[in-house]
Amino acid sequence: MSDLNLSASQVDFLLSPQAIRSRAQAILDYTLAGKGCFVFHEDKFKSTVDYVLKVIKKNYPDGNIPFHSRWGHFRPGGIDRAQILKDTIKDMNPLEQCRIQLDLVITSVLLDAGAGPTWKYLEASSKKTFNRSEGLGVASFHMFLSGIMSRDGESLRADAEGLKNISIKDVNHFFQVSEKNPLLGVEGRVLLLNNLGKALEKSQTIFNNGRPGNIVDYLLEKNGNTISAPAILRAVLDGLGVIWPGRLQSNGVNLGDVWRHSQIGSTEVEHLVPLHKLSQWMTYSLIEPMVDAGIQVTDVEGLTGLAEYRNGGLLLDSGLLTLKNPDDANRKWSPDSDLIIEWRALTIAMLDRIGSEVQKALKRSPADFPLAKVLEGGTWWAGRFLANEKRENGEPPLQIISDGTVF
Repeated sequence: MSDLNLSASQVDFLLSPQAIRSRAQAILDYTLAGKGCFVFHEDKFKSTVDYVLKVIKKNYPDGNIPFHSRWGHFRPGGIDRAQILKDTIKDMNPLEQCRIQLDLVITSVLLDAGAGPTWKYLEASSKKTFNRSEGLGVASFHMFLSGIMSRDGESLRADAEGLKNISIKDVNHFFQVSEKNPLLGVEGRVLLLNNLGKALEKSQTIFNNGRPGNIVDYLLEKNGNTISAPAILRAVLDGLGVIWPGRLQSNGVNLGDVWRHSQIGSTEVEHLVPLHKLSQWMTYSLIEPMVDAGIQVTDVEGLTGLAEYRNGGLLLDSGLLTLKNPDDANRKWSPDSDLIIEWRALTIAMLDRIGSEVQKALKRSPADFPLAKVLEGGTWWAGRFLANEKRENGEPPLQIISDGTVF
């Protein structure tokens, strides 16, 4: 793990949505200057936006689009598992209901990195099979309901002791992993859950009593009943930054999903490109239970799009971006490579532009129709649809070496 010597203000900047957008724009400018690994094709922009709008109208003809969050992955196959959980805990006070749902969704997001093209999950109760994000969501839902994430092995909650004890054998069991049903990055997923347990013990201010769902109590105490989405993100980054393995640090602070590009910028901090995909995905996923508990969440539009392979795949598969070297599509890339850093940052920059055009076309404001809804309604699904059209098993257009902690 590389240790940097940044000032406190520089670290604060790197842990903000403003930094994500600023550095994404720097990568876009770099690309438009003819540098880097990609070529941007402005003539493909309108057709890409039109395709996203088509997908939105197909997926949500009534225009009622939820935030792009983990909760959608608990509802595949026509079964609303989120509602099943809510019905189970409906007699508890609203704040405890919120804590339980946050326990579930925080752990589930950490289990959500790319599953690979062949893994599948057979749900015993419905006899239905799910793969990719939906399969991971359903599997993690049942794993949580089993109680294994709690210290007593049976309570409907997650806590530090229970999470520290999760093993590879446990994940293999609950996710039905075998030689014939391989899941990418099992070790990385287990490490994240174990590290989450350790983080909960260290961050008692944010996670009182070593429970992830108690982040809501911290946010209420700090902000009152009106909380901005960027404030939720910062709490996530402060509380959970230590869990990410092998990342850049500054004076002992783990920077998380921040990467060093070899060519961008002239100073140490300018070389750094923050993306914070899983942390923002988690933040989007915390909002629904908090709103259900009567908390007002504002400035959701302050967060960015998500730098992951469905949104990024949309850009390549639509022709909006192309590789300078077509052979790069046949290589495997690690997350710290310049090519992947550029791809992810360009995804952030393009999602802002696409989102703005979608909002205009639908006559909706950024506050009323933030990127979280553009992602859920259109770009994420558009990326998946195009991947399924172009490649067997719907694989992304670039091959990523996944350890289960980035995508």
